[in-house]
This record gives sequence, C-alpha cells and structure tokens, in this order.
Amino acid sequence: MIPVILSGGSGTRLWPLSRAKKPKQFLPLLNEKSMLQNTLLRLKGLADLQPPLIICNEDHRFMVAEQIRELATAQATIMLEPVGRNTAPAIAVAAIQAMAGGEDPLLLILAADHVIKDIPAFHRAIELAIPAAEQGKLVTFGIVPTSAHTGYGYIRRAEGSDETLPPEVAAVAQFYEKPDFATAKQFVDSGDYFWNSGMFLFKASRFLAELQQFAPAIVSAAEQALAKAANDLDFIRLDKAGFSTSPSDSIDYAVMEKSANAAMVALDAGWSDVGSWDALWDVMAKDEQGNACRGDVLLEQCKNSYVNAEERLVAVIGLDDVVVVETKDAVLVAGKAHIQGVKNIVAKLQSYGRTEVDLHREVFRPWGKYDAIDSGNRYQVKHITVKPGAKLSVQMHHHRAEHWVVVSGSALVRNGDKEFMVTENESTYIPVGVIHSLENPGKIPLELIEVQSGSYLGEDDIVRFEDKYGRN
Repeated sequence: MIPVILSGGSGTRLWPLSRAKKPKQFLPLLNEKSMLQNTLLRLKGLADLQPPLIICNEDHRFMVAEQIRELATAQATIMLEPVGRNTAPAIAVAAIQAMAGGEDPLLLILAADHVIKDIPAFHRAIELAIPAAEQGKLVTFGIVPTSAHTGYGYIRRAEGSDETLPPEVAAVAQFYEKPDFATAKQFVDSGDYFWNSGMFLFKASRFLAELQQFAPAIVSAAEQALAKAANDLDFIRLDKAGFSTSPSDSIDYAVMEKSANAAMVALDAGWSDVGSWDALWDVMAKDEQGNACRGDVLLEQCKNSYVNAEERLVAVIGLDDVVVVETKDAVLVAGKAHIQGVKNIVAKLQSYGRTEVDLHREVFRPWGKYDAIDSGNRYQVKHITVKPGAKLSVQMHHHRAEHWVVVSGSALVRNGDKEFMVTENESTYIPVGVIHSLENPGKIPLELIEVQSGSYLGEDDIVRFEDKYGRN
C-alpha cells in the first residue's frame, strides 16, 4: 500500500496564518508538528506500507522536502504539479507512477491538511477497507456526522447488504454536494448519510481503468505529463505542456459519482478538514470557558473564542464567540458566526495587489529563511538565517546594494572576484551590479542582518548565475 498525500491546497480560509506561499498543511496548528507531518506520522503502524508519494505545487517543494527531512522517516517521492488541475489528474499521475515498476499496489489517498484524533480507529477503518479494495472496489471513508454541517458533501450508504463486500463495507448509493441546513439536518437524522472525507483506498489499476472509462482525457494528460517528466534534485517535475491539457476535475466528479464500484467504510475518529477558524476551534483543547488559545494570550470575561498570538501578547476582554489571530504583519478579528467572510478579505487583498495574501513577513527558502523586519523609502532591513551547509545562489542585482553584518556563525562570502570568511560582528558591503554569494560552511545556523539600499528593492531584482537548488 502506497500513501498518496495531496498537498496542493491554498487554505485561504485560515488567513492570516495560512497564505498562498505557506498554506495550512505546512503550519503547526494543533501541536509542534505541521499538518503534513501529522498526516505522515499517523500512518505509523499500518502493515505493508511503502514510502509515501506526495503531490504538491512547485512553490511548496522545498517546504515539503524540509518537513519530511525533519521527521527522519523513509524518503518520500515528491511530484510537482506545474499547474493546478484538481484531485483526479493528481491521483492519475500517482497511479501511473505507482505502477511504473510493474506492480499494482493499493493507493491510500489522503489530504495533507486533515485532523484525525483517534488514530487506532483510523487504522481499523483502513484495515476494513483493504479486502474490498483488493476486490476492485473504490473505497471511500464516510465520516460519521456529528452535526448538520453545510460545509461538507455527503455520501448515502446503500440499503441492505452486498454479499460481495465484507460486512463492514457498504455500497455507495449516491454522492451529494454541500446541502443547505434543512437538507443537511434531514441527512443526519436519517442515519444513512455520512460526510465525504475525500479519503480513498483502491488499486492503482482499478482507478485508472474507471478513469479511462469516464474521463479518458485526464488519463491521456497524466501519461503525457509523466512520459516527459524530469528528475530535479529530489523531485519529479511533471511536464507542464502535457499536464496542462488535462481537464480540471475532482475525483468525485470524474469517477466516484459515476462508478458502479464505489464502496464506503464508516469512520468515527475525530476527523476534521479544518476548513475555517471555527472548525479549528472545534477540534482544539479548550479551557473551562470554552476558549482555545495558542501563544501569549490573556483573556478576561471571554467565552467560546479562539485566540492565536504569534509574535506578541494579545489580551481580549469581554468578547464571546470571536476569533483573534495575530501575526507579524496582520491581525484578524472576527465573530465566529461571520468567519466565512475571511474569503472576502482574501479576495480584496488579491484585488489590491497586497503581498499579505501570498507571503508572511518571514519567508522560507531552500537555504533557510528571512524576516523583513523594517523598510522605508530606498531601504529594507532583513534578518537572514542560513542553514548549515546551505548556500544562496550566485547572483547580482541591478538596482540595490547590500550590507551584511554577521550576528552568529560564520559566512563564506563571494564578493566580486574575492572569496573570504566573515564571522561574528564582522561585515561586508556588496555594491550594485557586483556578482556575489553567501554560504554557511559551519555546523550551526548562520544569522546576519542585511541592509538593502537602492531605487528598487523587489525580490525579482535577482540575476542568478548558479543555484544548487535548481532555481532560475
């Protein structure tokens, strides 16, 4: 069995913590591990498990690789989508890749950004689904609903038993899109409907056969994308021209809603897709007043609220049912009843061209990270951290000069035609137009303060001549 982890989501409803360049699957929302890391860790203990296959977009590739490295688990295969085409094409390339060696494994399809509290129950559901998947069924996991939720799709379990299926596995009668509240209440009260989790188990060949029947253009595009794929460091980079020809379609629309082989295992394991701030509040531990907090938070006369302080003390007085999220460069304050309006804020930020919709003030790179701590007319100050053994690209800027001051560690600097070491409390100046590079040859992180000055300070003022991470 190969876990296939879909990690292409943007998580905009959890802004300002989740942003396009670092969405929710890479954030530690419930504990010290990210959502992606928790997804991988909860697989431990499943029998006959192969290394995972993770599908993400190009912008996130180094975060995926770094978070896997932090877990010190078996190496995963990381496939890069050149464009977003929804879940069906992503799973198609995973299935073709899984069968490349002549085998026909089971594929366990999981999202990178779900919460599952009861891991033993999750494992039992997978074990119950395996025999049906081996028989050629496309098994989905239907979540036992706890409320009439209008944010999820629903699955109706077929009445009666199917002698061809194990007793714990039911045939699927129908899939339903997100209903209104009255319909959702009818669904839940009947006992025959389950939330659609978006998790699946099936044989790679069976999925491809059904996809070929219902959406052959997706199979063709996936085959083209893999046939011309390129190995790039630790990644498989799918061919953009081939993958772009695929229709954009979910696995539900493309296959599951049309298949006569759809089956379901009920899952009651504290599942959530954490699709909004109130959903996150719902799965977090709370105090006696129903408040869920992270960071340096002080509350006075507050109930049923979520407060997240990332950088500084946040005090809230006399407010109930609110969400307060503080980051280095943005603060969100909202009533929980209106939290779906976050998507409207994100849309406005996009229309205004604001960087806060894509980037945090702290930006991660394959070599480390930087924090833009101050800026003004013709200057910008960054706190840069370079990982041991990492190196920034050999580059040049047309419009800015840079002054580097080492705070801790040692830097190997190329400045024009000279190469030299810069250690703590020492500095160097990079004039406009001079080719330069920065490397950490030591065993501890290198930290420095960079002062940029010039007529244009955008990140796109970089001419790269050499880069160990394959960036242009």
